[in-house]
Amino acid sequence: MRIAILTLPLHTNYGGILQAYALQTVLQRLGHDVEVLQTDSVASHNPLLMPLVYGKRFAAKVFKDGNIPVFLERKRKKEGPVIRQYTDRFIEKYLNLRKIKSLKEISSSDYDVFVVGSDQIWRKPYFNGMWHAPMKDAFLAFTKGWDVRRIAYAASFGMDNIGEYSQSDIRDCKESIAMFDAVSVRENTGIEICKSNFGVDATHVLDPTMLLGKEDYEKIVNEGDVPASPGDMLCYILDPSPLKVEVINKVSTKKGLNPFNVFAEVDNISLPLEQRVQPPLESWLRGFLDAKFIVTDSFHACVFSIIFGKPFLAIGNAGRGMGRFTSLLTTFGLQYNLITSEEDFKKINFEKLGGICSVTFDKIREHSLHYLISNI
Repeated sequence: MRIAILTLPLHTNYGGILQAYALQTVLQRLGHDVEVLQTDSVASHNPLLMPLVYGKRFAAKVFKDGNIPVFLERKRKKEGPVIRQYTDRFIEKYLNLRKIKSLKEISSSDYDVFVVGSDQIWRKPYFNGMWHAPMKDAFLAFTKGWDVRRIAYAASFGMDNIGEYSQSDIRDCKESIAMFDAVSVRENTGIEICKSNFGVDATHVLDPTMLLGKEDYEKIVNEGDVPASPGDMLCYILDPSPLKVEVINKVSTKKGLNPFNVFAEVDNISLPLEQRVQPPLESWLRGFLDAKFIVTDSFHACVFSIIFGKPFLAIGNAGRGMGRFTSLLTTFGLQYNLITSEEDFKKINFEKLGGICSVTFDKIREHSLHYLISNI
């Protein structure tokens, strides 16, 4: 069958790229023709959304300097290819893209199946800001009246509620989701959101990245021919804070490990351009392969710690959605790997911190794979 994947546009976000790659790969292995819908329109001109779409540092710089967002957006578009050079190379190599300016370019005869997911595709500021489309189109409203299958696989609201939705959004999305043949969500909280707001029974499944095995990602690392990591404790921190610095210092000292990071502040326009180039995705994956321990505030870094079976400590990232962390870690019985405060950190028993055994992982993965296969 001809399948279109609707997800957030791919740019420099490692997790976002890999979840699209994994979902595409699984569907291709089932014998389907798959395209990932992609647009270059990855940022909003609305300054009120800039902390969500651009990043907090970029937004703070704009408001402090009084610069006009549209001119900074032009600068961002000019610098974008340089900043994204390695991630763009990965995307072009591994993903089968259909590049469009708008979802309106798709016609009813293009595909047999639409799969929505994963990542935070149902978080309003992200979808609106990156696709420049009404929220209902994240629920395939643009396919109304078409003879196609509609499936949500591990779709995420990002947050524990949909307070960002207007009442008209809820009405429109409720009408659109009723057209779906199957609805699954990435977080347990998404089940309640779907039930209470849309009257739909949703199933909890794993993030698409977890449908592939460790060996799939090791193959990518080997094909990328990237150098060994410069340490043995991966610290992947999206939003630095004094607590996170303290945690990294104490953990590295306690365990006698050498911390390293694979990250660039791509939205920090105060930095020279060469320092904002996102490192190769293969280097990020190699970080998990080489690490003896991982400290992170990233959902997908937690995911890959589990995939690679590495001990890790997750620092809750409330601004990016706590439900994602709690749902993932509870599923694997790793809730003690999560801290949200200095008091939590003081109570950590480092002997209990771990990844997950392959037998447990395989059993949970089997359920999610079966859900996807049976609904295509």
